[in-house]
Amino acid sequence: MAKTWRFAAKRGAAAWAALLCSGMAVAQTVELKTWNIHPPGYPVTQALEFFADAIASGTGNRYTVKLHSNGVLGDQPKAVQMMKRGEIDLAEFSLSPLSEAAPGAKVLTLPFLFRDAGHMYRQLDGKLGERFSQTLRRAGYVVLGWYDGGARHFYCANHRVRGASDFSGLKVRVQQSETAIHMVKLLGATPVVMPYREVLDGLKTGAIDCAENNLPAYESTGHMSVAKFVFLSSHTVTPEALVMSAKAWDALGEADRQVFLDAGRRSAERMRELWKTRTEQARQAAGKQGTQFFAMEDYGPIVNRMKPLYEGYFKDPVTRQEMLSILAD
Repeated sequence: MAKTWRFAAKRGAAAWAALLCSGMAVAQTVELKTWNIHPPGYPVTQALEFFADAIASGTGNRYTVKLHSNGVLGDQPKAVQMMKRGEIDLAEFSLSPLSEAAPGAKVLTLPFLFRDAGHMYRQLDGKLGERFSQTLRRAGYVVLGWYDGGARHFYCANHRVRGASDFSGLKVRVQQSETAIHMVKLLGATPVVMPYREVLDGLKTGAIDCAENNLPAYESTGHMSVAKFVFLSSHTVTPEALVMSAKAWDALGEADRQVFLDAGRRSAERMRELWKTRTEQARQAAGKQGTQFFAMEDYGPIVNRMKPLYEGYFKDPVTRQEMLSILAD
């Protein structure tokens, strides 16, 4: 009887050991590949690092976020395709690929739509953001947080720009964006589509008179060494988004989904504060190097010039609804 009991005990211990080993296998860490185009130390990168820490802590290290920064996995168009194929799990994207998936989001690229970042946050943290999130979810993206893409301003070499009439005849570098090209034409200037890496030389040689971007980009690229006149137009205030692939999201349990949503929201709040600080630092650094800043005191004349651009979006019932929602705030 004793031998039988000892044999049964051994078998029971073995069964428990097997069960524990099986449980350990189930609890193995899942590594989530994450794309980011920005370098270390950049506000977006810092916010993503915060997000990674929150996920590891919130899931007891069952999930870890492996951050691939500086675009080492490829440029944004490639990253979009990688996410669609399930090759990356998370990414911080600008608005372009998101507006392709959610046509109504194109309205967010319109100039002079948001008054400032605070106005944008109220909309995206509210019903507007919820509508875009639902549309993007159907397209395969799960929005975890809305980041700040920065307010863009015009800056020029040898030309003081203070209002709409001062753009006449100038050559202004823009992104390959239908909206940006149309905007510059309506200002009476000539849009020049040029790779970003060529902008500094373009300003030096006179191939372009002006460019437009956010202040941290203006300062960190050295554009401030040539283009000493900044027109604080805030002509576009656009969001970026931390998104998760629907495939990776669907693999999460309900409790883990809440962890990811909470971490995404808090990382977005962190990014916004970091961006605000970085923008002020850039402005102060540029000012010390001789940059002159000109505020736009009267939006009327310049906004009136944008009417042909707005009309096209207003004819579309989808974008019209979003425009009215934003302008009513």
